[in-house]
Amino acid sequence: MSSSSRWASYLEHLKSQSFLQRTGQVRKVSSLVIESIGPAAFVGELCEILDGDDRERLCYAEVIGLRDHSVMLMPFGETRGICTSSQVVGTDRTVKVPVGDWMLGRVIDPLGAPLDGKAVEAAEGQEVRGAPKNPLSRAKIEEVFETGIRAIDVFLPLGQGQRMGIFAGSGVGKSTLLGMIARDSVAEVNVIALIGERGREVGDFLTKALGEEGLRKSVVVVATSDQPALLRELAAHTATAIAEFFCTEGKNVLLIMDSVTRFAMAHREIGLSLGEPATARGYTPSSFAAMPKLLERVGRFGGGGTITAIYTVLVEGDDLHEPVSDNMRAILDGHIVLSRDLANSGRYPAIDVLKSISRVASDLWTSRQRDAVRKALRLLSTWERYRDMIDIGAYRQGSNAEVDQAITFASAFDEFVRQDEHSGASREEAFQMLERILPSSSSR
Repeated sequence: MSSSSRWASYLEHLKSQSFLQRTGQVRKVSSLVIESIGPAAFVGELCEILDGDDRERLCYAEVIGLRDHSVMLMPFGETRGICTSSQVVGTDRTVKVPVGDWMLGRVIDPLGAPLDGKAVEAAEGQEVRGAPKNPLSRAKIEEVFETGIRAIDVFLPLGQGQRMGIFAGSGVGKSTLLGMIARDSVAEVNVIALIGERGREVGDFLTKALGEEGLRKSVVVVATSDQPALLRELAAHTATAIAEFFCTEGKNVLLIMDSVTRFAMAHREIGLSLGEPATARGYTPSSFAAMPKLLERVGRFGGGGTITAIYTVLVEGDDLHEPVSDNMRAILDGHIVLSRDLANSGRYPAIDVLKSISRVASDLWTSRQRDAVRKALRLLSTWERYRDMIDIGAYRQGSNAEVDQAITFASAFDEFVRQDEHSGASREEAFQMLERILPSSSSR
């Protein structure tokens, strides 16, 4: 390199450097928010909170708002030790997470720090809060994403790039189902966000539900329930950013978020701390605005890679019409409902196919598959309609041919959808099984 070229390179590098440190001073700490006088920061900027005496870093914080002449920050760690002599230093950067193939098989926190005790390789940082996508950049969903779950692959097929929700109350087998999908699906990479989980459940999910086989092709982002609201909110964005990285590498990625409800709850905490008004069930307007911004970042785009996403929604009191559930159904490309009644009856997975839907199913079934599914659903619907009469003995067999077929089919269907944790099945095999159990007269 010539001398002139070298000097030009140095000058270009100097232009991007900041030689002034922007500082401010903490004025007030209340609830989740730190209020400071200065620095001249922008919303979303990452700042350091330093001890006023020895300038030791106490924690990182993100600028979440500006009010009058004050800067409102929310810390990523504990506020213990912060006082009015503490300094706030702007870093002139936003939150980024290191990305790379080294992440496979790893467990990290929302800032990219390892939780599994292994080293982090030096890597280029990926912007956590990514830019919105151009809707015209989305490609049509037309390739099947096999999950290995018969009830899903047959009745609620997923396409590569689809966004599906699993709506469930507590204790109906949601985590086990997610582990089965992560192990048995056709995805090349799994990115799993565990948001607001109990610490014990994180270890159980990794060892029991996901297992060593599933972990090998997975990146797990963890923010437990005891961590600050900002970290729990950030975990969803971090997992999405990692999925975006692997997607740009041409990989078919499965993004699992458990749960988007706890993401909304964390956003509610942040909004209420800033003085936002509470609306439906205490959720702030920004909570509902944040969900589509997050979910619209995934899908099938140009470049070869796809992000297929499964978001769990915790249904409070088994009420499928609570605010988060209602909002998510409007955004997603389908929903899978797990029934407590089916779980209590011993059926696993407890998927209620009559209350569930995949909005791209018609593009993924062949005409023969569509006919078989429609016949099965008609028989199930008939069974549900006459179930009370059958249970109390008021229905006499032979009174209605279709009801007789529905009774026979319901028993076979119950066995068809049952799967244990390690019995993944191919989609083709599942359709062959369905055709075998359909009553012959209903196939005409």
